[in-house]
Amino acid sequence: MRSITILGATGSIGGSTLDVVARHPDRFRVHALTAHRRIDELARLCVAHRPRFAVVPDAQAGDTLRTHLAAADCPTVVLQGASALDVVAADPEVDVVMAAIVGAAGLAPSIAAARAGKQILLANKEALVSAGPLFVRVCQEGGASVLPIDSEHNAVFQCLTPMPSGQGLPGVPNGVSRILLTASGGPFRQRSMADMADVTPQQACAHPNWSMGRKISVDSATLMNKGLELIEAHFLFGIPAERLDVVVHPQSIIHSLVEYEDGSMLAQLGNPDMRVPIAHALGFPERIASGVERLDLARIGQLHFEAPDPVRFPCLRLAFDALGAGSAAPCVLNAANEIAVDAFLHERLAFTNIATVNDLVLQSLGAEPPPAGIDEVFALDERARTLARRHLLRYAA
Repeated sequence: MRSITILGATGSIGGSTLDVVARHPDRFRVHALTAHRRIDELARLCVAHRPRFAVVPDAQAGDTLRTHLAAADCPTVVLQGASALDVVAADPEVDVVMAAIVGAAGLAPSIAAARAGKQILLANKEALVSAGPLFVRVCQEGGASVLPIDSEHNAVFQCLTPMPSGQGLPGVPNGVSRILLTASGGPFRQRSMADMADVTPQQACAHPNWSMGRKISVDSATLMNKGLELIEAHFLFGIPAERLDVVVHPQSIIHSLVEYEDGSMLAQLGNPDMRVPIAHALGFPERIASGVERLDLARIGQLHFEAPDPVRFPCLRLAFDALGAGSAAPCVLNAANEIAVDAFLHERLAFTNIATVNDLVLQSLGAEPPPAGIDEVFALDERARTLARRHLLRYAA
């Protein structure tokens, strides 16, 4: 029986994790659940899964949750504030931490889990994009193990031979020549550039294959999500930028590929459902049931591939640039993008100007020294956000 804390329980990754956990009551028990806004949903999850702790952002949310839990006679203890996230991530009783909080808010508890030597199921991009060298160092010092949850990185992990032990960060064995991350191309893969300026948030969030949150859906539409995954893969597998690449695969059946020096290539296939990588990581090194429908290759019939269009998807080029530049560039790009995407979702920025704002901030701050500690990460992150907000004034829709 393994104890699990789920950081970001009410998001799509958190929901899929709880679905897999519930299928294996003999293997897992839920120790803590956290949420930021969806307090009613968190209350429902607490009643269903009976965690020891639930974490909310402030006293008002805490009072609301306690009222819900008292009405349901649920004994879950409610904690509040950002520091409580660190507490439940590093709790000695916890074996596994699902790091699924979106954005910079997920960085500190991911670091706390790493320092405490936990097995981290990593779905939070900021740990590696904003603080890659720091996170890697803390994992090594704390004795933490990291298993990737993004479908692409998990696919790569499954294709590495011999299979890594799961201790520390995955790394790559000798003989790997290249890692290819697959991208669906999002909803605008075939849309003309002339039509892109009028894209609405609703259209950008209508992903053809995956059910995801609004921010990550927009990142998928710009291919920034794939760009951030390139940066993650660099730190996660310790592989240089020139041995990373992206191929567009509209069906999202092949989730990524590993190419070897002998010319062979291994791919991981599966239906586009996040329960597959979650079940793989939860059960590793064993395989456990995920509840996902089996893949029917005869019904699919064909698999298609194409190179990403650098003109249609300038955010992907910016991510390659940031990865090549190193230093502060990945952290800066991620922060600027969060501001630009939020402005687009609130209809204050045109879709095509997301890349414009990102580029301007990257040019200004990308060459600064990399942050050495978590306080420096947050300071650089805030500087990039502030600069992005200034540029929004020039390009406001």
